[in-house]
Amino acid sequence: MTLCHCNSGRPFDECCGPYLSGAAVPPTPEALMRSRYSAFATANISYLGSTLLPGTQDDFDAAQVTEWAQNSQWTGLDVRSTGPGSDENEAFVEFVAKFVMDGKELMHHETGRFQKQDGRWWYVDGIMGQRPRTVVKIGRNDPCLCGSGKKYKKCCGA
Repeated sequence: MTLCHCNSGRPFDECCGPYLSGAAVPPTPEALMRSRYSAFATANISYLGSTLLPGTQDDFDAAQVTEWAQNSQWTGLDVRSTGPGSDENEAFVEFVAKFVMDGKELMHHETGRFQKQDGRWWYVDGIMGQRPRTVVKIGRNDPCLCGSGKKYKKCCGA
């Protein structure tokens, strides 16, 4: 039994294996992200290309990805967080992929954006590191969030 590359603790044949072989489709953004990590670990470049949102594949440089995958030893995956996007068809997965390249231990920290289209999840793009948090600022003259009906400056903002 070979454990899955994605660090799920499950056998590869019961975890990412069916996705990489085309026998199944990842049901969640996290499962898709984990399977993409396993694709890097096994240098399954065609899978990586096939999981990109249709219409976004023009930027995919298969030669560059092949070189990165084949010249790296993939040593672990840490899923830091998963969360919804702006609607039920968008989601984010923050992860750290660990690998060794040219004898150096490296990591790729990304928050990937996923989109559901035609009943399946696709990888869209990612940003390095954590997704920026958004904070709604309350104006002094806005109604207070506590529901008192008072202005913020005369209630919780005092």
